[in-house]
Amino acid sequence: MGLVSVLTRWVPRTVLQRGAHVALQGVAWAYAGSRFEDPISGKSYRRMLPYGRVHSRPNALAPHSLSLERHRAVWAYLKARTSFFEADQRLLHLAPEYCFLRKFRNMSNLDYVTGDLNSPWADHHFDCHDIPFSAESFDVVMANHLLEHVDNDRRVMAEFFRVMKPGGWGIFQVPIDYGSEDTMEDRSITDPMERERLYWQQDHVRLYGHRDYPDRLKEAGFDVEVIDMKALLGEAGYERLALHGERWVYVVKKPQ
Repeated sequence: MGLVSVLTRWVPRTVLQRGAHVALQGVAWAYAGSRFEDPISGKSYRRMLPYGRVHSRPNALAPHSLSLERHRAVWAYLKARTSFFEADQRLLHLAPEYCFLRKFRNMSNLDYVTGDLNSPWADHHFDCHDIPFSAESFDVVMANHLLEHVDNDRRVMAEFFRVMKPGGWGIFQVPIDYGSEDTMEDRSITDPMERERLYWQQDHVRLYGHRDYPDRLKEAGFDVEVIDMKALLGEAGYERLALHGERWVYVVKKPQ
């Protein structure tokens, strides 16, 4: 098991958030090269760091920005298919990721609001089952790898829908078992190691299936578009960004 896997498995997330970027940026020079590119930082690498607690993925973590496959996929989608970087909009970013924070905060077109239960990176701290903002407050809502942690994901999806303006949109990436159509969850499973075995991480309470994840979003009221990143970027572009298994980006829209 690699060092990154050990740290992410046993060190509390809030501790890692305070110092992991300093440590990784200190060794980033050793990975410099031209094979892979992180579109968020603009840096290129001969290889990236492995990442994953149960299934370690090679070339997953970019050391300068700390981006993973899901972050690079989202960034590439935003660049290719949206006016996110130009249009004036209010963004609610839940469980904000380090790789996006400074970039989004420096964008003059964004009214940028971050929230999390306890992250030191968030401006507001709250339980996303009860988001403390008025209905129809945000043009965009982003929450990646959050829904697999919450007690009631349908209620949280309903909260995302409530605070989003009509015509607004969002991106909610989650871990998905593409070998299974249906989400696996069992409230009686509380042992952390059993959760890790079944759901890929000790603090996950479900593992989504590829069919019913979009269905759950639709039940909340959203229109859902599943973006094929390999088709969008081409084979070479997909490999260049080291997206690996993060082929699909789930984009939701709230009807007008």
